[in-house]
Amino acid sequence: MTSPRARRMELLVGKAGKGGRDGKGGTAGKTGTVDKAGRAGKGGKRSIWSGVPRWARACTIFGVVLLMLSGAVLVGYETLLSRYEGSVGKADLFGDKAAGAQERKSNVKGPLNILLVGIDPRDAKTPPLADSIMVLHVPESLDRAYIFSVPRDLYVDIPKFDKAGYRGGSGKINGAMSHGSIVEGKNPSAAQGFELLAKTVQKATGISRFDAGAIINFSGFQKIVDAMGGVDMYIEREVRSEHREPNGKHRKGNPYGEGYIGPQAVYKKGNQHLSGWQALDYVRQRYPKNGVPDADYGRQRHQQQFIKAMISQAFSADVVTNPIKLDRVIRAAGQSLTFNGRGNSVVDFAIALKGIRSENVELIKLPGEGIGTGNGYRGERLLPAADDFFAALKNEQLDAFMLEHPEFRNKVK
Repeated sequence: MTSPRARRMELLVGKAGKGGRDGKGGTAGKTGTVDKAGRAGKGGKRSIWSGVPRWARACTIFGVVLLMLSGAVLVGYETLLSRYEGSVGKADLFGDKAAGAQERKSNVKGPLNILLVGIDPRDAKTPPLADSIMVLHVPESLDRAYIFSVPRDLYVDIPKFDKAGYRGGSGKINGAMSHGSIVEGKNPSAAQGFELLAKTVQKATGISRFDAGAIINFSGFQKIVDAMGGVDMYIEREVRSEHREPNGKHRKGNPYGEGYIGPQAVYKKGNQHLSGWQALDYVRQRYPKNGVPDADYGRQRHQQQFIKAMISQAFSADVVTNPIKLDRVIRAAGQSLTFNGRGNSVVDFAIALKGIRSENVELIKLPGEGIGTGNGYRGERLLPAADDFFAALKNEQLDAFMLEHPEFRNKVK
């Protein structure tokens, strides 16, 4: 039987189309304002949604926090699972058959290491590459989090992987997902590729085991941003798009060589409001000629900065107090995500991380350098100081490490 609270949620969501922005209008250059406290407009009247921002801010990093915002307030645990968790793709990302089919439990304990991978699949027959690789580390206390990006061009040893017939070798780490995705007689499997990528990241970082993992489809990511009505963020320096025109259309290919021709979308320095396509385009830029002098390291930083901005926007009054928009955002998040909690659900992780606040999420930059130049470029390598960071992570000493090494902090502004 449907509970009165669940019925109330159904009635609220059923009135689709009334109230709130439709999320399609944001343009670069427009400065937005966000009520980060989540207050329900003028007059100070406390909304029934006002407590929601305390739920699990760190989880927003991989979009899944949007699947749990309404649960504690309006519907309850089991109804939430059936409505929103059902929209999240599930797969055996670690090769241990723990894709969420086990008996339900909620015993997530720290410390936690969660692998987050962004992909931009071209078509079903092309092996996927890991376009973005991030690790979320949560200490045993579960009250703060650290995020670091693994350079996609990091030159590493990729272990043997019998499932895909891969004999092992050396190469850029983003290729591990591609090597691992091969399935004889079938289209490549991103989930199987994730398994080899996870093993490769573990070997490169010294992390013995990932407690959860997620694959985020970038096209779905754009839908999430549009469902929120765009995202306000600070652009640290002017960046020109390699791929898009100012109106969002793809630039034309250069008929005389590599690259593109025609007008470019421009993201000016300062506070800007980005729509879905603009946000996705901005966090992809990595060429010095377009205003990103530190190349892929700059792209990593911009992705992390955007994550912080997305957290603030997801918990703004404009989203949280509008059940129609919130429902749209939650469902968009679920449709863009494949998640594996090794027996624990998205909601289980939300409950475990309920004490984390966005201001307690530390963005980390790992020091690295290129191997070779020009035609001799082979990829990136991490500097010895990164090994000290990984040792501190393993020994639960990151707080002390960051006090001694402030240069590892990626600034938001």
